[in-house]
Amino acid sequence: MLKQIPVDSISMNVFQAIGKQWMLITAGDREDCNTMTASWGGLGILWGKPAATAYVRPQRYTHSYMQREDYFTLSFLPETYRKALAYCGSHSGREEDKWAASGLTPAFTEQGVPYVAEAELVLVVRKQFCQRMEGESILDQEVKDLDYPEADYHYIYIGQIMEAYKAF
Repeated sequence: MLKQIPVDSISMNVFQAIGKQWMLITAGDREDCNTMTASWGGLGILWGKPAATAYVRPQRYTHSYMQREDYFTLSFLPETYRKALAYCGSHSGREEDKWAASGLTPAFTEQGVPYVAEAELVLVVRKQFCQRMEGESILDQEVKDLDYPEADYHYIYIGQIMEAYKAF
């Protein structure tokens, strides 16, 4: 069961939680939502508020939801869900019911923002900034060569963390 906690009480190693354990980015509404695995992102302070950054490639099915909605969530799951996370990172909700196939369950905040019910921590984020990366802005040629050989640059989404929920 998830309970709301103060956003400023979140204590986690973001390098471990995002980069090693991964997270799910979820957007949409009660009628239609999608989730995807991400191992890139960040948490911090921007414009004096707690903020989250998410990166989504334009060809990902979740991208259209991120573009359309004002809110998205970041869900952090226990290690026991590693296979589900891997599945959500390698399969598209465009072609199948990824929720059913992964064994994960969509849940919704009171405002109807979707998140992953199995999460141990959920951050509800209100979008404040969106911009597509531009190749000429990436200064490290090795990054461009390794991560963007097809020039399919990510969109950067930054938002204020409005609510946090933790499993107890």
